Amino acid sequence: MNSKSNMNKYHLGENSGEKVYSIVNWQVTPEGAVNQVEVGTFSSSLPPDQALVVNSSFVVWPRGELQVPRSMCSESCSAGFRKASIRGQPLCCFECVPCQQGEISNQSDSANCFRCLWNQWPNDQRSSCIPKTVEFLSYEDALGAALAAASIISAFTPTIILWLFNCYKHTPIVKANNYSLSCLLLVSLSLCFLCSLGFIGYPQPEKCLLRQVSFGLVFTLCISCILAKTIMVVFAFMATKPGSDLKKWTTLRVSYTIISACFLLQLILCIIWMYLASPFPQYNTETKPGIIIIDCNEGSPAAFWTMLGYLFLLASISFIVAFLARRLPDSFNEAQFITFSMLAFLSVWISYIPASLSAQGKYTVAMEIFAILASSWALVICMFLPKCFIILFRPDMNSKEYLMKKEKH
Repeated sequence: MNSKSNMNKYHLGENSGEKVYSIVNWQVTPEGAVNQVEVGTFSSSLPPDQALVVNSSFVVWPRGELQVPRSMCSESCSAGFRKASIRGQPLCCFECVPCQQGEISNQSDSANCFRCLWNQWPNDQRSSCIPKTVEFLSYEDALGAALAAASIISAFTPTIILWLFNCYKHTPIVKANNYSLSCLLLVSLSLCFLCSLGFIGYPQPEKCLLRQVSFGLVFTLCISCILAKTIMVVFAFMATKPGSDLKKWTTLRVSYTIISACFLLQLILCIIWMYLASPFPQYNTETKPGIIIIDCNEGSPAAFWTMLGYLFLLASISFIVAFLARRLPDSFNEAQFITFSMLAFLSVWISYIPASLSAQGKYTVAMEIFAILASSWALVICMFLPKCFIILFRPDMNSKEYLMKKEKH
């Protein structure tokens, strides 16, 4: 207890080294007289917790107040705030400023705020650090579970169509559309649907390393089959012209050579990508405050977009060739179906580019999965739905008589 104006300490006496002081309070009477009222004592011989004895009920402060006057002109700052001096005011006058984003103060009247660790974040009061929320597209997440279910269910569709084609492989519509290439295309479409599962779940190093590579290779196989079918349609028509020697180019060996060459080039690009700058998991703490986004860093964005660009090139070539051959006189001319399928495929992936750049966190991965599923379904519907409809519901169109009648017409 201390008061500069009305509290003094008087020495009473010393005995064998003992020092005892009397604490008095100067009190001004209404008449203007000053009375010295003893309000406590201090003894040096007693234990520290008993040395000072003060009866605060006897103390009268200036202006007749009975409570201890405040020695500070500002309220105390609670946890989560820091003291900031006010220009032109004494040090006892300050303002309480909230800690900045990512910082805390865990005690009252703190002069500074402290930043949390990289994997922690302040609580709502900014008085302590708590672990950050971890975000990735998992199977437990509703979005991840829905996409995984859609991928698995979708993968059965090409399998069912493959079974249907195998049952009707001796019919004209299946023969005219190259049964072997159609089977290979259906197998690759099933793999296209299933490769999206590699994007769901915790981004392990092995998953980051393989998911984009598997996506690029299976889609290259798929588009290469369509490109081979497109070229075979053109060669088959041109081989029917008198004096043409293109008949030898309409064999399966040529088709498989085209597919192998396209696939091998994509494989070389992926191997170079993996060797120079392979993808790896990363912890992203900058995109969303308070959340750790665990995703895969593609290692080399240029390599990733080169892979997509190569797919875009194959699809564009298939689209151009099929568009030019769409009016060839053939009863089961696939060029029209290939034109629509490639147009849908290119539209999906062109739309994916701005959508992926605007999405954040797990929604970026979800956008790529959606693009994989949408483009695969576009190929299934445009390439095989009309044929399945004829096989199941219009058997009269799947006959030699109908074929000969249409060619004659």
